[in-house]
Amino acid sequence: MHLFRQRGKRIRPHDASLLMQFCLSRMGVVWLLSFLVFHFPFLLTHEWQLSTFQQHFISTYGLVTFSISLVLTGACAYLYCRYRYDKIRQVLHRQKLAKMILENGWYETKQVQSINFFEDISSGKSKDKISYFPKIYYRLEAGLLYIQVGITLGKYQEQLLTLEKKLESGLYCELVSKELHESFVEYVLLYDTIANRISIEEVIAQNGKLKLMESVYWEYDKLPHMLIAGGTGGGKTYFILTLIEALLRTDAVLYVLDPKNADLADLATVMPDVYYKKEDMLACIDQFYNNMVARSEEMKQMPNYKTGENYAYLGLAPHFLIFDEYVSFIEMIGSKESIAVLSKLKQIVMLGRQAGFFLILACQRPDAKYLGDGIRDQFNFRVGLGRMSELGYGMLFGADVQKQFFLKQIKGRGYVDKGDSVISEFYTPLVPKEHDFLQTIASLVHSRQETKQTVPEE
Repeated sequence: MHLFRQRGKRIRPHDASLLMQFCLSRMGVVWLLSFLVFHFPFLLTHEWQLSTFQQHFISTYGLVTFSISLVLTGACAYLYCRYRYDKIRQVLHRQKLAKMILENGWYETKQVQSINFFEDISSGKSKDKISYFPKIYYRLEAGLLYIQVGITLGKYQEQLLTLEKKLESGLYCELVSKELHESFVEYVLLYDTIANRISIEEVIAQNGKLKLMESVYWEYDKLPHMLIAGGTGGGKTYFILTLIEALLRTDAVLYVLDPKNADLADLATVMPDVYYKKEDMLACIDQFYNNMVARSEEMKQMPNYKTGENYAYLGLAPHFLIFDEYVSFIEMIGSKESIAVLSKLKQIVMLGRQAGFFLILACQRPDAKYLGDGIRDQFNFRVGLGRMSELGYGMLFGADVQKQFFLKQIKGRGYVDKGDSVISEFYTPLVPKEHDFLQTIASLVHSRQETKQTVPEE
């Protein structure tokens, strides 16, 4: 019974004209009440005679008050649309769902005899009456749309089990999850994605996960390694800097590689372990790999080590290798060195989770040529930012992904797969124009150094 109560409002065939019904029922009442206010004294003092009412309401006073009532009703409608737009949008959603069923013909009818004014005389005419209409429920809760579709094993089951594209494009929402239950399938969509965008101050890393939107977290302890793809101007660099700033607020150890000696290379002036030269980057990858292997061995020697537990259980700090313009780096080095790098990266993505060693890898296009041997498949959190081609999306999320990608001219917008194979719209955290990454990161590094210096004294 609790599940039934939580299903929401059922979609009915007559909901195909729900917006008109909604407007007439609300605005009609507003007009009638405002109109009667002007004529209430007249209604109380005069007898109910048709001729008297006709003369009164078609008089100059009646026409003026009629017009004033229309203006007041229009004003109320404007205010309602302005401040209760979400309610209007929900009505439109329910109307679209009803039209979807009707226009696709996912219902059944039967012929019934038309009822004559004289019930005992047959009219001889018949009409179609809907005998079956799928059970669809609509509910909005905590910024998420829950659309439940009943499963009856009927001839329309296949269509109703694959509504992802229609719901996303028709309702202008993003699919968050799809769950199959015993008697229904539940589609969960993000109602207003951009409203869930957060500022850089709200990006917090704790308990093995990093908050990136109100409803989007990178749970690196469970789903390690992040792959970021996107062309120039898509907001990729600002996103990486946001990640670095958030991780520096924790005890994480960071290594940053920037083979193009661009924006991330500037961090070398304010923080350690930032490299842009070929030899230094190769040495950093070797060091990161060796540290991971050494920690894996050390963890097993710790007195409180427990099989199945990870680095956080032992109170160890996570390590992140942040690799920008990865493809440029592979093209920069020789084939022999690239094979060695790929081998180490494969070991890191395969074994790094338990030891707490994670990769954040960014490139313009994650071509399998540069991420061979199944390395690309080990990146559980994937983000595509800015303008990307269908081929680029296929490389990032998989060639067989069933998703319609739309371009919106909003910097920092893209798509994300959080590790659950559900691709949804994504917005990177907002960065104010006056925000200075170098200054903030320098302050965080300085605070870390001061903390380390005071620990021995305690």
